[in-house]
Amino acid sequence: MYVIDFSKAFELVPHGRRLAKIANSGLDFRVVVWIREFLLGGTQRVRVGGHLSEEVRLTSGVPQGSVLGPLLFLAYVNDISRNIESTIRLFVDDCVIYRKIINKEDIEKLQKNLDWLGDWTVENSLKINPSKSKTFRFTRARVKDPLDYSLANTLIPEEISCKYLSYAAT
Repeated sequence: MYVIDFSKAFELVPHGRRLAKIANSGLDFRVVVWIREFLLGGTQRVRVGGHLSEEVRLTSGVPQGSVLGPLLFLAYVNDISRNIESTIRLFVDDCVIYRKIINKEDIEKLQKNLDWLGDWTVENSLKINPSKSKTFRFTRARVKDPLDYSLANTLIPEEISCKYLSYAAT
């Protein structure tokens, strides 16, 4: 099982791409227009000491602390399971991908799915946070061989436990 954390997921998603995906999802046109107005109306300034910067228009992300933030992110990543043969689960900006490994074909399928997931993140302007992404396995057998799966050309370290969805799994 692989727990994958998207780095700065809420800040990096471009408005245009997010709106295109939402518009293509079949939502009522009026809802899409409302979401567009919600996203495109944002500006920000920075204050350093006594100096206030010029106001700039936001072109990506969602307002911090907004109720819509997680929902809009999930609408953006809704197609992540396309072409994946393994099981994939999403919880806000975390992703878990896993499959039962019985033979060498299962190992190859999981690696193929991880490769596709790496390509999908690049295509969708997301970055994987390698320090928060982990590999671990559930088995009763004593296994000596390490897991050598990689994601985005990076070997994901194997751990003996993992905290996910506010509970620890071991």
